[in-house]
Amino acid sequence: MAKHSRHLLELAKRGAELQFQDLLHEARMLIGLFPHLRDNFSRDEMPLDFLMAQDSGALEQSAAPRARRKPRSAASKKAASTRMKKYWAAKRKEND
Repeated sequence: MAKHSRHLLELAKRGAELQFQDLLHEARMLIGLFPHLRDNFSRDEMPLDFLMAQDSGALEQSAAPRARRKPRSAASKKAASTRMKKYWAAKRKEND
């Protein structure tokens, strides 16, 4: 097995934790929207007992803030503008 840097392993651990939290949140939302799902599993089939907790089906706002886009530089905006002007000019010419 290849040795990985400590930093890389820490990043992988954080990524796994975030993905796990997302899965838990999604499962709780599904149970909240479809409460009958709670009754479809026996305790032996459900490895994550805390998903079946009393308040696991409560609908709640996402605790994670929305991801924001990185601000674009003026040069990037200008390049996109030029590119789109060229694109739409070609589209107009094609339709005429």
